[in-house]
Amino acid sequence: MSLLDRFGSGRPRAPLELVLYTRPGCHLCDEMKAVIAGALRGVEHTLAEVDVDGDPELARRHGLSIPVLAIDGRIAFKGRLTAAELLRKVSRPRSARGR
Repeated sequence: MSLLDRFGSGRPRAPLELVLYTRPGCHLCDEMKAVIAGALRGVEHTLAEVDVDGDPELARRHGLSIPVLAIDGRIAFKGRLTAAELLRKVSRPRSARGR
């Protein structure tokens, strides 16, 4: 069963909303972006990148924990992730993704 099959319920779904909290020169951030791009190829999603250093509150909140990936408004990953972990997370019902 493909990831697209798992999403299919016959009803249109809103695209996944991903926010990647990052900072310039972060090699882990670049790695996470590459994993996201590969894992979610063919899955409708948006990816916004937010530089934590542009906002003192975000810099305080995320500090050295970047990259941080939020899915549909909930923090899902910090530091590193694998394609399998990401696919497992996004294939869960939206209400259970932050857990």
